[in-house]
This record gives sequence, structure tokens and C-alpha cells, in this order.
Amino acid sequence: MPPARWPTREEAARARWFSPIRIGRTLTAAERTWVPAMVPWRATADGFVTPEVLEWYARFAEGQPGILVVEATGIRDIASGPLLRIGDDRFIPGLRALADTVRERSGGRTRLFIQILDFVAVRRRPEPRRFFGRYLDITDSLRGQIALWRDDPRWREAEEDEVRDYLLAADRVTLETVLTDRELEALDYGYRERVWDMHLPHIRELPRVLPSLFAEAARRAREAGFDGVELHYAHAYTMASFLSRLNTRSDGYGGPRESRVRLPLEVLAAVRARVGDDYVVGIRYLGDEVIAGGSDLDDAMWFGVRFAEAGADYLSVSKGGRFEDARQPKVGEAVYPYTGTSGYECMPTVLSDARGPFGRNVPLAAAIRRAIREAGCSTPVVTSGGITTFDQAEQILERGDADCVAAARQTLADPDWFRKIRLGYGREVRRCEFTNYCEGLDQRHKQVTCKLWDRQFDPADPAVMLASDGKRRLSAPPWSPPADTPAG
Repeated sequence: MPPARWPTREEAARARWFSPIRIGRTLTAAERTWVPAMVPWRATADGFVTPEVLEWYARFAEGQPGILVVEATGIRDIASGPLLRIGDDRFIPGLRALADTVRERSGGRTRLFIQILDFVAVRRRPEPRRFFGRYLDITDSLRGQIALWRDDPRWREAEEDEVRDYLLAADRVTLETVLTDRELEALDYGYRERVWDMHLPHIRELPRVLPSLFAEAARRAREAGFDGVELHYAHAYTMASFLSRLNTRSDGYGGPRESRVRLPLEVLAAVRARVGDDYVVGIRYLGDEVIAGGSDLDDAMWFGVRFAEAGADYLSVSKGGRFEDARQPKVGEAVYPYTGTSGYECMPTVLSDARGPFGRNVPLAAAIRRAIREAGCSTPVVTSGGITTFDQAEQILERGDADCVAAARQTLADPDWFRKIRLGYGREVRRCEFTNYCEGLDQRHKQVTCKLWDRQFDPADPAVMLASDGKRRLSAPPWSPPADTPAG
């Protein structure tokens, strides 16, 4: 861990990080501290806010960050596990309670945005017997491949059950020979759709249906009392895939980057038309996909200028986190986009190269911000990734690499760290060790916690809420400044 120097209260009061910033036409954040979206796996199975969700965000609100972004929230009214949803008006009351809770627990200091996203189908890796016995489509093309491999034309007319039995008993060389790359991937990793799967009617229709879905989700967010929405155009999800160089759609929404950015701009325009010019609409997107053949910083700079010119109120820059290079999951588990090289670059750990995990994504935001400023736009840019000390954040702002500095894992380790620094108690900050204990829980869809919360506590204490497995503290330990500390 790099050494940390903590400022006095007076120095913090003069710091850029704790200075206000205008975001959009009418909103001013009290400071440039930022908590990006994190998925805690605390919603109900059908996407509703729970008491655990309220406590999760209330705990961050107590640290009084300038901006707090609620987790990736689905815009469709479809089953998606214990993730928040905003695809129907029935979700508004719970989301309104969330917004009210954050305002109350932050003393009205924290501005609250909600990240909204779409995703296409990703299935768990199947057992071979289930895959060959049920999921694999037995086509004439597959029969023909088997006939060629076996040098036996009768396989072209084989019954479906005979083909399935043959494949179930086949060796690996046979499977790699007769199955297509996508069929082999579905066996080894689980079935996964792409936005360029134009043979699927619902994929072809994405440009027609998504703008209104995002727009209605944003309308609900405004009705629920959020200060803004963040359009999720990053990582392994639908909108990021439209931006990707891998997007080969031939309908005007893929291929050259002018076409790949078309749907993201149409979504932005639809959202803006629905919520008005006086409501914050930001975008979270990738500065680099970090995958073979994927989009890079040059694309991201170009996209950033297009987003800024189209009226995005801020741009939050991330990196990597794609499915294409993810590690093979175990049978019964889904592929996880933060396990390959692109995933590591998204959430680097302390087990790293010479650069370490600290601030290694900042140069992406800096380059995007320069491109935007050179184009004559003043759109704020948010950076994140391995931010762990006051001096690190302050220097990023001093250099002009970003306008706001966000920290996810460090804020998870200590939700009060912004407030501790601002009040002159930086020495009490509980510093993230970047082991990605939290990310490992997320990968297994367990309620996300921090290992540092569990150092000292009595499991029998009724004031301590435990995770559903009964083994981990569900919320960070409380903190209050000494009684003689001035208010703030």
C-alpha cells in the first residue's frame, strides 16, 4: 500500500476535491467526491428495494459524498435475480424510499443518481448431458458435419435422438470438429447473445425498443426523486456492445464508429426529451475495452466528444470488464466478465504489475477530457479505479485529469472516509487492501461486504446485521466524529 498523508480540516476545506461543481444546467454537488455504482445483491428476487438495500445506501450517505450512484438497475420488467429494477411504475415507491433515505442520512448533502442498463441473455454453463439432450439445436448443417467427419452419409438423415446420443459420447476432437464456434462456446461457457446476432428477431429490434425503455426508466427515476440518471454504456452490457468495434451489425447500427455510436446517441436523445433539460443525464462508458479487436482509447475520445456535443451532463470513464476474455466458469455458473485481462484492468488488485492497482485507469479519463475540452465542451469527466488517498485524488484534479474523483472499493471499505478527511480525521480512515474480497462475493452473487468490516465484532450483538449466510457483517461499522468536532 502506498503511504498516505492526511490533510488537516483547514487544508481539506481548501482542497479541490471538497469544492463544489456544477453538473448539468441546475444541479450543484457540494464536493467532487463520488461513489460509483456497485451491485450489492440486496434487492428481492423480483427487483424491489428491501430494508437491506436502504441500509446499504444509507451507510454510504452517512459519509456525505458529493455524488452517490445507485447500482446498475434494469430497465426491462423481466426476471434478473436480486438486482434492482426500474422497468415498471410499481418499482417507484421503493426507489422513492431509497432516495428519501439517502437525503435524510446525508443531511441533504449528497446528490443521488441511479445507473440504468439493459443486458441481453447470458446463460449458465450447462452440464453436457443437459446441453446435448436439450439445448443444442440439431440442424441439417450439424448432421452434415457429422457425416463428413464420420465419412458416412447416413448421418445426414439421422434421427435427432441418435445425433444427441452420439454427441454426448463423443470425444473432444469430434466436438471441436462438428460443432460451430458458437455451439462450442455454449457448451464450454454457457449460451450468450451478442447485439450483432441479427438472426434473432429481438436482437434486430433493439434499436427500435431501447430508446423508449431507457426514457421511461429515466422518467421513473425522476418521479422517484433521484437527482439524475447514469446511462450504463460500459462493460459487458448491451449499450457497450453497440459501441464496440466487435459490433458488425449491417443495419446502420454497427461497423464504422459513426454507426456504432448511433443507438447510444438516440437513447441519450430519447432520455433527454423525456426528462427535460433541467435533469442530469450522465453516461458511464469505457475508455478501453482491453480485448482483442475491441474499441480503444482513440474510439473513446471520439465517442466522448460526440456524447458531450449531444448534451450528456457528465462522462464517467471505466475500463474493460468484458465477456470476450472471461475465464471459463464452472458447470452451473455463468461466465463472469471480470475474470480475464479486461476484468483485471477494470478492478485491479494489489497482486499486480509494477504500476500496481492505484489509479491505472486515470490516463484514459485525462485523454478523454482533453479531447472534449479541445472540442469546446466543458462536460465534467469522472475518473475512478484504485483511488485510495487524499493526495492521489487531489493531484488528479490539480493536473486536470478529471473533474470528479470516484472510489468504489475504498468507499466500500470505509463509507465515512470522505467525511473523515473533510473533518480532519483522515488518520482514522480504514484503507482498502485491494484484495477484491468484495468482487469474489459479487462473482458468486452473494451479498457484497468488505473483509475489513469483520475484524472486530460480536456476532451476538443485536445491533450488528449479518449477511444471509450468517458469517459476515452486512454493513460497515458505525463512525461518529468526536463530540467536540464542529458540525459538517
